[in-house]
Amino acid sequence: MSSPPRRELVGFAAVGLLAYAVDLALFTFLRGPAGFDPITAKALSFLAGCSVAYAGNALGTYRHARVKGVRPYAVFFAVNIAGAVVQLLCLAVSHYGLGLTSQRADTVSGAGIGMALATVLRFWGTRTLVFRTEGRVGSWTG
Repeated sequence: MSSPPRRELVGFAAVGLLAYAVDLALFTFLRGPAGFDPITAKALSFLAGCSVAYAGNALGTYRHARVKGVRPYAVFFAVNIAGAVVQLLCLAVSHYGLGLTSQRADTVSGAGIGMALATVLRFWGTRTLVFRTEGRVGSWTG
């Protein structure tokens, strides 16, 4: 099994960094000055980041993939919800299970560790389920 094309990895990473920046900035604002609880703040920042990621991938990284209708958008959000569950579990375990309740601890667990783990799942799902191309269904070959 060969690795994904470099252009795809670079594009996905660039879009992901932008989405991550939106997610992190909004989470930090909502958790800090806005005074939201950590789970609500993460859920809202996730929605914003996910929307940025879909637009960036659809218009950039996977612009040549044939996607029609609402299905790809719905599947993309489902994949990202699975990733968000990973992030939320990291945040919940840290905040409520381990008692690490500072804003910094919430940011590290939700937007750091959780995001890293979720990225692997998101790349696979985005590539395999949302923007698949002819002749490539779930494999690393392009």
